[in-house]
Amino acid sequence: MKKILLGALLLTGMSAMAQETYENANIMAEDLNGTARYVGMGGAMEALGADISTIGTNPAGVGMFRKSQASLTTSVITQPGAPSTDYVDATKWSFDQAGFVWSSRIGNTNYLNFGFNYKKSRNYAGILSAQDRLNNASQNKLTAAKGYEGIFDMDNCYNQVDYLNENVLGLWDENEGWSYFNGTGYDFQKETQGYVGEYDFNISGNVSNSLYLGLTVGIKDVNYDAWTSYYESLTNYEGQGIGRVHMMDHRMIDGSGFDMKFGAIWFPVQGSPFRIGASIATPTWYDLTTSNYTSMTNGLDKIYDDHNNCIGYGAYDDGNNDESYDYRMYTPWKFGVSAGHTVANSLALGISYEYAGYQHSRSRVIDGVDYYGETSSYNDGVMNAHTKATLKGVSTLKVGAEYKFNPNWAVRAGYNFVTGMYNMDGYRNGALNSPGTYYSSTTDYTNWKATNRVTLGLGYAIGFALDLAYQYTTTNGEFAPFMSYYGETSADDCVADAVKVDNNRHQFMATLSYKF
Repeated sequence: MKKILLGALLLTGMSAMAQETYENANIMAEDLNGTARYVGMGGAMEALGADISTIGTNPAGVGMFRKSQASLTTSVITQPGAPSTDYVDATKWSFDQAGFVWSSRIGNTNYLNFGFNYKKSRNYAGILSAQDRLNNASQNKLTAAKGYEGIFDMDNCYNQVDYLNENVLGLWDENEGWSYFNGTGYDFQKETQGYVGEYDFNISGNVSNSLYLGLTVGIKDVNYDAWTSYYESLTNYEGQGIGRVHMMDHRMIDGSGFDMKFGAIWFPVQGSPFRIGASIATPTWYDLTTSNYTSMTNGLDKIYDDHNNCIGYGAYDDGNNDESYDYRMYTPWKFGVSAGHTVANSLALGISYEYAGYQHSRSRVIDGVDYYGETSSYNDGVMNAHTKATLKGVSTLKVGAEYKFNPNWAVRAGYNFVTGMYNMDGYRNGALNSPGTYYSSTTDYTNWKATNRVTLGLGYAIGFALDLAYQYTTTNGEFAPFMSYYGETSADDCVADAVKVDNNRHQFMATLSYKF
């Protein structure tokens, strides 16, 4: 399956733009974030309500406020075992949430509430490192294989990585064809920072003592920066080490999107505090701009001619490439159900389940501007087929509890289990006939597995309320520096085995809120 087949479709030069599956998945994934009370209970408050963080999960929860409230949340996030780098600190302060609810009575028992909330739904601050042997595979060998198979057009269109590998290392000769260097090992590091900010506007309330409804309109703000460093140690045809090449990439993604969420909370038994909730969220319709600067440094110890004959020493050549373009991406629908129960105003229990079919997300090609200046787009069928084969539906289960051991103090705990978004046999295909492949500037990919979150919280309220929370998040995955290629003979194979990586984070949060 991870094989470039002879006669694969050629990439052709075009002005249309789309994006690639793994980059899109990075935009769609979300963290557990919000107020410290919400996080301390593992976010399992979609049926319990009366916390502003439910504005983005079950909007009906805002309708359960009986007083107006304003809140502000900050946190410190640390990645254990990761060193601080030139671009990213292993420990970083974060501004996570700010919002308010205006609650107004419109009858004896009915309320109409309005709310606004900002939440950092994704924090990209992190460092990913991987090292391994290559066993004669190499990134430039993959470029040579793709050239030999006719994957790209030599005269018109290259993948950015293939362009630099071919031009800096001189893999192509009109008389001799394609050549390459074998690799012995690699050293990879990616540093990311930025966030996805979510701005939600809500109207909600109750139509009876047992039914609450809510609507939220959301705007999302994407700010993503990634710096990738990839070293490869190479050998000549005699198996002698000849030094390293270094590929560097800086990728930025900025833009915005909007969505809508609908929610309901129902008390099925009159007089009982048990309630159930349901919610639905439309896709987020994103308009994004991505840009990159990619460079390659040839630090090989020996200079070779087009036939890989050594003709000198001290090679040190540089090449670079950069692109910037607009594209569109649509996320899938989300569906949620939840239940909650309270006991004697001292114990609150919640459970929530959400499903999103990420395999149905869509990359869209921008194909022009109409008379009124509006851009038009259509589905990138090739990349969307790859997305459907690579991503899968994600289930999120959240459970949480809060216990008030006196009227002013509360302790909380929660747990999340989030199934993996990636098929473990998926891979980043550098041979697709898609603009998203043509404009990609890295070859690495990671298939992340399930995520586990454990949360704890403490709250004190007397006029003002101070809530504290701790969250530990852990995810494991399999990293590969590039896709695999199987040639006509084993010597032509270019296969880099996946290595295990992890992404673990500690988050310490504080929320200050006031009811009025």
